[in-house]
Amino acid sequence: MSVLRNIRWPYAVIAVIAVAVASIGLLRPQLASVVTGGPGSTAVIGQNPPPTLFADVEITPLGKQVAAQRTKADTLFAQWTAQHGTTRDDTAFVSWAAQQIPAAPSATARTAELHQVQDLAKTRTAAGKKAATWLELYGKKDIWKLYQHDQRELVPAAKGADQKARLKSALSLAKTVSDQLAARDKQPAPFVLDPSLRPDKHITPGAKGPYSYPSRHAARSAAAVTLLSTFAPHRTEDYRWMQDEVVYSRVYMAGHVPSDILAGTLLGDLIGDYEAAVKGT
Repeated sequence: MSVLRNIRWPYAVIAVIAVAVASIGLLRPQLASVVTGGPGSTAVIGQNPPPTLFADVEITPLGKQVAAQRTKADTLFAQWTAQHGTTRDDTAFVSWAAQQIPAAPSATARTAELHQVQDLAKTRTAAGKKAATWLELYGKKDIWKLYQHDQRELVPAAKGADQKARLKSALSLAKTVSDQLAARDKQPAPFVLDPSLRPDKHITPGAKGPYSYPSRHAARSAAAVTLLSTFAPHRTEDYRWMQDEVVYSRVYMAGHVPSDILAGTLLGDLIGDYEAAVKGT
């Protein structure tokens, strides 16, 4: 088997981008900031390609739970379309989607999950922290924008523009609804409950937030993966692998407990279904 077949395709893309960005930077260092107000996702990741990420054996257990949300979301979204069809109505959809996400688990259940995060924290390595830091930084939107940019090069301009707009809308909706739910349920992040998990966060004694249910990273990742998979189904496996990397990193570095991730994923899957189905952007 060719060695190239064992390499995840995004790394090859990112490597090429990194060289191109470095060359452009030497010739026209002010170009990106002057023309666009700052470098886009492609340039940002090109300047800081991913380190070695987590092994599949580490991310798969949580990944299986994440994948199970897909079926739940599809069943729920069928109820939405039965009542609303495929007419775009962001206001009504946001309200409906928020109602589909379960209330946060009990205090007892969350304490048990906190213990899981504490145990995982004991296994952290320098390489793991480096991977998690990169995934936290770019996993909200830049990774997904880079994937979409790569796809856009292979389709007609109008279609590519529509896909770009849909991804932007999906990421925005995921942030909006996850922020609303976090404010509703007020579940402190693990590193707030146990500041020793992330001393770099400098949590003020007695602080209540930031809140972590549901996970914004998980919501955005799921929305992007669901949507991008409708654009290029043959790349779904790679998208889901990156999704698993992102969400695992959030538990690894005590940003979330697993229930935060699963709630965010369900929300994101619903949003991805919506953006893929509705007419117009």
